[in-house]
Amino acid sequence: MFFFLLAFGASMIGGLCGIGGGILMKPAMDFFHMADPVTASFLSSCTVFFMALCNVSVRLLEKRGGLALRTTFPLAVGAAMGGVLGNQAFAAFCRLFPSSGAGRVQSAALLILTAFTLFYTVKRSSIRTVRITAVPACAVIGLGLGSVSSFLGIGGGPFNLVVLHYFFSMQTKTAAANSLFIILLSQTTNLISYAAASRVPAGSPAILGAMVLGGVSGGVLSSLLNKKIHTGKIEGLFILVMMLIMLICIYNIL
Repeated sequence: MFFFLLAFGASMIGGLCGIGGGILMKPAMDFFHMADPVTASFLSSCTVFFMALCNVSVRLLEKRGGLALRTTFPLAVGAAMGGVLGNQAFAAFCRLFPSSGAGRVQSAALLILTAFTLFYTVKRSSIRTVRITAVPACAVIGLGLGSVSSFLGIGGGPFNLVVLHYFFSMQTKTAAANSLFIILLSQTTNLISYAAASRVPAGSPAILGAMVLGGVSGGVLSSLLNKKIHTGKIEGLFILVMMLIMLICIYNIL
């Protein structure tokens, strides 16, 4: 039940903000010592994949629009390739360092990136954005996003929003929708790489099922709520979530 509630809450909030939920689930599992870093990353990736799949599917079925596929598709393809690279990099890192050390490095990197994301969000109105249209440039940016998010086991949501706003001048709700599409493709290749390398961690199928069910339920609910919530409230929720994640990361490092 606890795994279900964690996945449900993280996916609902993550779906609303366009951050995917993994950035909440992974630090929370470390905080409560629910699993080792490798297992936590795998469970988080599975949950984020199904949450993003449901959220994007609902959006497409309702013909709600908002997906800038000309920009987002090459970004997502790059992120998918980066997902494989990040996954392999984390596996190599875990072989070099003990489990607790790998978890601390993940938390430290997440803390730094989240702090930057929070700073950018607060100062966003005074930051001059650009609008990139070249497909190769989009793919390279996506490669970097996918590598970082896969290494951290979070799906990459908040960093996607910063990139989509700065490099492509997308507003909050549009960026959130496109972020989930990028997360969907990057997590697809991430999970395939787990299976292809026979690195799926041993664990209880019931826990995985509970988290996936929670992720799907939270993803569907967030998609329905997204139509009714004002953009300003979503931005405020995003800032609160970033502050919470930073506090959890500091605790996990210490």
